[in-house]
Amino acid sequence: MAKALRHRPEFRDVDPDVDPPGQGITLAIDRDTAARVGVTPQVIGNTLSDALGQTTASVVYTAHGQYNVVLTVENRFQQDPEILRQFWVSPSGGSASGSSASNTIRVVTSAAASTTASTSATAFRNQIANSLAGGANASTGSAVATGAETLVPLSVVARITPSLDPVAVTHIGYASSASLALELASGVSLSQVQTIIDQEWRSLHLPETINGELQSDEGDIGKSTHDSEILITAAILAVWITLGMLYESVWHPLTILSTIPSAGIGAVMALDLFGLPFSGMAVIAMLLLTGISLKNAILLVDFAIHAERERGMTPRDAIREACLLRLRPIVMTTFAAALGAVPLGIALIGGLLVSQAQTMFTTPALYLLVARLARREYGRNV
Repeated sequence: MAKALRHRPEFRDVDPDVDPPGQGITLAIDRDTAARVGVTPQVIGNTLSDALGQTTASVVYTAHGQYNVVLTVENRFQQDPEILRQFWVSPSGGSASGSSASNTIRVVTSAAASTTASTSATAFRNQIANSLAGGANASTGSAVATGAETLVPLSVVARITPSLDPVAVTHIGYASSASLALELASGVSLSQVQTIIDQEWRSLHLPETINGELQSDEGDIGKSTHDSEILITAAILAVWITLGMLYESVWHPLTILSTIPSAGIGAVMALDLFGLPFSGMAVIAMLLLTGISLKNAILLVDFAIHAERERGMTPRDAIREACLLRLRPIVMTTFAAALGAVPLGIALIGGLLVSQAQTMFTTPALYLLVARLARREYGRNV
């Protein structure tokens, strides 16, 4: 995918986060041979963990604190992978035999020390070791293990071969992942990038088990677009409910909301005219544009309803007078908002210009249509 995207002029740079593999060691257990000599995979894993995993063997308690006794091989042996060929594992299938309450600090004695004096000395040293370990689970002084065991070389029950392994594996959730950092060329939008990635994805015939998503600094592109649609829809619904309660009608708010489509069309036309993408800034402009375009229609409808109720004017005369009286403040506020929004974006300006023209022509017509419907409901003519 990175190689394919590097050939596209829409990208200045494509930088994958996948590093070249590093040298590693693969240890494959020959289970048939291991079973014949009595060595289990658990024993091999425990042996390697004790030697290379820094296992805590015991804890020494003193009056000033506690200290972990770490079991591991010397550092000079950890640097050479050939140390694995010198490992020996126990075929006994587990830890050395002995009492379950044996002390964790083991005292090693010579196999020839079989006299009563040697046994007593060993028991005494075990008692001292138990005292140093805190005295928990103190043994009776008997040896930890009394039977001799035959060890098996690790190279007999496992194949040790060099390999190339990933230096690091990143994840998204429970799935391993890789990222491509894309630097876009000037004038390229994220929607164009998504289309290009989809085209290359299909041309490469990647397996169905591999999937991906385009993300920006604001997050997932698809999710951001979906959230923007929900935000705009919720804003329109809130305005409709508010105006319905204000005018005590469900029809006049629809007249006011009729200015939103023209404002959106004007914004999209302006963006297309200047070759600009529908970016996050354009979404902000659309939200501001919704409020301003609604304000222009409210100026007309509010004056017309007031003229009908307070002065007894017909809907035609009321909306005509509203257009004549409100034209100047609408034009002034429209141009003030447009000039003030020049740094913000072209979408707002284009939407205001188209919405301005639509408000002065279609809003009066819709107002008269709604008025006729309302009067017909009450049996009166307009």
